[in-house]
Amino acid sequence: MSHASCSWGDLLFDWMAWHDIPDRRVYAKSMTANHRLLGYGLTVAGATLFSTKAIFIKLAFREEVNATLMLAWRMIFSMPFFLAAGLWMVLRLKHEGSPLPSHRAVWMSALTGFVGYGLSSYFDFKGLEYISAQLERLVLFTYPLFIMFIGALWFRQPITRYGIMACIITYVGLAIVVGIDVPAGGWTTVIGAGFVLACAITFAINQLMAKNLISLVGPIMFTSISMIAGGIACILLQGLTEASFAASTPFLWQALGCAIFATVLPIFCINGALSHISAQAVAMISTLSPVVTIALAVHVLGEPFTLADAIGSGLVLAGVSYYTWADSRAKQPKPLLPIEEV
Repeated sequence: MSHASCSWGDLLFDWMAWHDIPDRRVYAKSMTANHRLLGYGLTVAGATLFSTKAIFIKLAFREEVNATLMLAWRMIFSMPFFLAAGLWMVLRLKHEGSPLPSHRAVWMSALTGFVGYGLSSYFDFKGLEYISAQLERLVLFTYPLFIMFIGALWFRQPITRYGIMACIITYVGLAIVVGIDVPAGGWTTVIGAGFVLACAITFAINQLMAKNLISLVGPIMFTSISMIAGGIACILLQGLTEASFAASTPFLWQALGCAIFATVLPIFCINGALSHISAQAVAMISTLSPVVTIALAVHVLGEPFTLADAIGSGLVLAGVSYYTWADSRAKQPKPLLPIEEV
């Protein structure tokens, strides 16, 4: 393509299709300091925006405590963006003369999103009916450890010493936080934490199952297909359980904010970051997310935060950060995971 024929559309095509380049190492050699800084900035933005999800949900629950309704409206508002991204990638592939993903790969991606993402999101939103935004984020943040254990159980991936150490540190921290919340919330805390723990487990399974599909259809296409399918699952769930999508105007505004600022924008920020820096760097910087959630929960929602909460939260962050750092330095290849978050 000549410079004369270059358009903003072509530039956007190139940005969105970066992840489908067979050998990224060739491009990595030409990355400049400015590219890396942009990648770091996009990752910080994405992690920060992702962390607002629980805040939007908690604010919406002040209008009406209904997890399935909030989840349905969140996906109704966000699905058009993922549909547009998917269509854009189809145009890109046709523009390049590249083959489209096979029907089987598309249907498998849709099934993964429908079952895995839809189920995980329901567990997460349901858990927030019972527990604080701080505790939700800390419990959900343990999903990389479940990837390790489930990968060992189902895919014969090795369990490492640093993984065991990270797990011990993380769950000591969780025990401290949950131990504080249980006397105050009783079984409500146990039920809510159980839902979010189920979310972390199903999300880990979803990511492990998605590994091969991403290599077949590409991260952008997989994200579009799986998010649309997951959105359909969430909408159907509300239709089957409540049969009504009526909601107050403030509730809808919170759902819209959750869709735009805690779903669509952070996903594209992380996608953009991955075209400038490594997945390991993105994972490390993303540990910022629970810290931001805790700060917002304290200042926006007025949730209490004690010294014991700080110690427990610090241990959880330390455990997951240590696992991510050690895994990025290990010789075995790190699984390629999708970028969407529940």
